[in-house]
Amino acid sequence: MSEDVGKPAEGRGFGRFALALVPLAVFAIIAGTAGKMLYDQDFNGRNAADIPSALIGTTAPVLNLPPLDGAGVPALTSAAVAGKLTLVNVFASWCVPCRQEHPILKQLAEDGRLNVVAINYKDKNENALRFLGELGNPYAAIGVDPNGKAAIDWGVYGIPESYLVAPDGTILYKKVGPFDALSLEKGLYPAMAAALAAK
Repeated sequence: MSEDVGKPAEGRGFGRFALALVPLAVFAIIAGTAGKMLYDQDFNGRNAADIPSALIGTTAPVLNLPPLDGAGVPALTSAAVAGKLTLVNVFASWCVPCRQEHPILKQLAEDGRLNVVAINYKDKNENALRFLGELGNPYAAIGVDPNGKAAIDWGVYGIPESYLVAPDGTILYKKVGPFDALSLEKGLYPAMAAALAAK
């Protein structure tokens, strides 16, 4: 005799429906895992954030960006970074990872050896000011890049993105994506130490 005899019809239907969902759930898990792996790594197994920029070792592009009105800091020009070990950070108020890395930028700005400046990418002035008003302003200078032209010059891949520039204007290091403790320890801090030792 069938086990379904005596069970309500709707109960049997729900069980069959749930059983039919199992292959779909398994497929979704496999597809999600594969997608994350492709997103995080290129085909050589390297993290996409660690792919070197063609600009590393070359002179940084000229900076001549207008200021973020109301931010209380000067415009981002080449003069604002000349002769200083500088971190150029590309951010926008609409960028969720920018919000995540912002406390780290504030911490870096407190390091007297480093000049932290920003390119505000394709943002609205009032939104950028609200972002900085809420989270704090770690930047010694900010230039606005409403059309993304400066970002193209710098070879920006995706924001947030940061470039360590030597006092002589040479790009030393590039970070795609938000800083975290590991990228500071393995990337930015060693690049800073090497730059400072070379002075």
